[in-house]
Amino acid sequence: MQFIHYLQQWWQQQSLLEFIGVVTGLLCVYLAAKNKIWNWPIAIVSVGIYIFIFYDTHLYADMGLQVYFMGMNIYGWYYWAKKPAGEDKTPVALISRKELVISIIAIVVFTFILGTLLKYTPASYPYVDSFCTACSLVAQVWLARKILENWLIWIFVDIVYVGVYIFKGLHLTAIMYAIYVGSLFYCLCIYNNIYEKKVTLNCCIVNRLDLHTIMP
Repeated sequence: MQFIHYLQQWWQQQSLLEFIGVVTGLLCVYLAAKNKIWNWPIAIVSVGIYIFIFYDTHLYADMGLQVYFMGMNIYGWYYWAKKPAGEDKTPVALISRKELVISIIAIVVFTFILGTLLKYTPASYPYVDSFCTACSLVAQVWLARKILENWLIWIFVDIVYVGVYIFKGLHLTAIMYAIYVGSLFYCLCIYNNIYEKKVTLNCCIVNRLDLHTIMP
C-alpha cells in the first residue's frame, strides 16, 4: 500500500505538458519504425512541447536541439513525400565512409564549441548535453535520409539521456527515453530487414541481366 501511495504522489507531481510530449514522442518513433510518413507531423507536435520543457529546466542545448528537430521534421516530411504515390519511397541505405568521417568531426567540433559556450550560462551538464545534442543532430540527418545506422546513434544517445533526465527530475521523459532504447532496437531490425530485401532484389536483377547477357 505504501508503494501505491508513493506512486500516486509521484504521478500527481508530473506535468500534463510533459505527459503529452511523451505520448506523441513514443507515437512518432513507432510510426517511423513502421515507415509511416505520419511520424513527421506527430514529431513536430512533440518537439514543440519539449522546447518549452527544456527551457524551463535549463537544458539549453536540448532546447536548441528541439528547434533543429522542428526544421528537420519538416524537411523529413517533405523528403519522404516528394515522390509520386505510385513510386517507391526513399530506400534505406548504409552510411558511406566519407559521410561517417564528416559526421564524427562535426560531433567533436560541435561538442567542444557549444560546451565551452554553455559553461558561461546556467546550463546543466554543458559538455554532456552538448555531446548528446551533437550526436542527435547527426542522427536526425541520417534518419531523414533513411540511413540504417541512424538507429545505432539514437540508442547510444538515449541511454545517456535517461541518466540526464533522471537527475533533472524529468522522470516521465526519462521513462520515455528508456522505452526509446528498447523500441530503437526494433526500429534497427526493421530497417535492416528492409535493406536486406533491397540488396536481395538488386542481386536477383543483376543475376537475371547477367543470364540474359550470356544466353544467345
